[in-house]
Amino acid sequence: MLDGILSAFFLQSGYNATLVTIGACLLGIAAGTSGTFLFLRKRALISDAVAHATLPGVAIAFIIMVFFGGDGRNLVGLLLGSAISSLIGLLAVGWITKYTRLAEDAAIGAVLSVFFGAGIVLLTVIQSMSSGRQAGLEGFLLGSTAGMLFQDAVTIAIGGVIAVLAVFTLRRPMTLAAFDPEYATSTGQNVYRTDLATMGLVMAVTVIGLKIVGLILIVAMLIIPAVTARFWSERAEHVVILAGLFGGAAGYIGSAISASAPDLPTGPIIVLVSFALFCVSLFFAPERGIFSALLRHRRFQLLVHRRQGLLAIAHGERIYDPLTLSTLRKAGFLRADGVATDSGAAQASKTLRDERRWKVARGIYQDDAVSNLYDGLTPIEAVLTRDQIAEIDRHIPVAKQVDGDR
Repeated sequence: MLDGILSAFFLQSGYNATLVTIGACLLGIAAGTSGTFLFLRKRALISDAVAHATLPGVAIAFIIMVFFGGDGRNLVGLLLGSAISSLIGLLAVGWITKYTRLAEDAAIGAVLSVFFGAGIVLLTVIQSMSSGRQAGLEGFLLGSTAGMLFQDAVTIAIGGVIAVLAVFTLRRPMTLAAFDPEYATSTGQNVYRTDLATMGLVMAVTVIGLKIVGLILIVAMLIIPAVTARFWSERAEHVVILAGLFGGAAGYIGSAISASAPDLPTGPIIVLVSFALFCVSLFFAPERGIFSALLRHRRFQLLVHRRQGLLAIAHGERIYDPLTLSTLRKAGFLRADGVATDSGAAQASKTLRDERRWKVARGIYQDDAVSNLYDGLTPIEAVLTRDQIAEIDRHIPVAKQVDGDR
């Protein structure tokens, strides 16, 4: 099993597996980058409507090609039909939202269900046709990479490259429309056209991804890499790049795993790998991950106990809290018998002095900007200048006396 996975990773599992792996990687990059703007615009559900709206187009394109004596399974023709159908579905969502009282999510639900239902009915009709029994169109639901031809891989690759180039070209207006559409409108930008361009990219990625992951799972390829990338950066341009990398990695790894075990479907494995990357980011991302948040909470908790313990030492109070005692002892401020060390007494004196300084500072400056700097945990030297501290100390003779005693 391991040898098979390694062979697939290094593109040594055969011609078809290599085509699928490269095509899935390019698809993942295109889906991750274009889906990012949909995610940032908070319109992730629209991708679901676009994906489900492709099914009637696939079925109708097959019927038309067979009627005119062509090969009903020609990928270019099927993708063209799905593109037209998804465009109609996208325009239907926009029309319902604009000219009725229905919210966008209601419009999406209506279009999604109607188009998908119509597609299922058409697939049933196709199965009753003499030329449709072995059409394999059901593979467009969950993806089917078996027997992928070179021209199929080239079609997917060209579509993916065009989508990535379009994202690079339109990244600035799409970013502005995602974060501040009102400001974008005030600068003369046509936000409606920008949204249409974003939806067009999503539609293009959905169409080219039908062969690999299918119309049901392509939504995951559009959204999960973007959500995963968001854990790692606060900058939109970085999120776009990371989403492309996560999408490409999911496509490559998932298709390689699928190639190592022929019974495993490629599309679902790619989605599961993408979800695995999401879980890793959810827990281990340095700023927004769960473990990072837990560590920050723990550090904050220890700082609070340290400050409260030092203030208790300064006031000559007895400390009973076990965590406070443990924190002070680890810092070398408290002996095992509960008596403060020299460094502990000095730090307690400074903590008490800083408390008095901040109290005076709020009275001197009467400035919210200065008052809001105080959190009780940050040393005063880190937020005020020496001149400001000296000015404060002139109003605290007691604090000077404490300094002299030390």
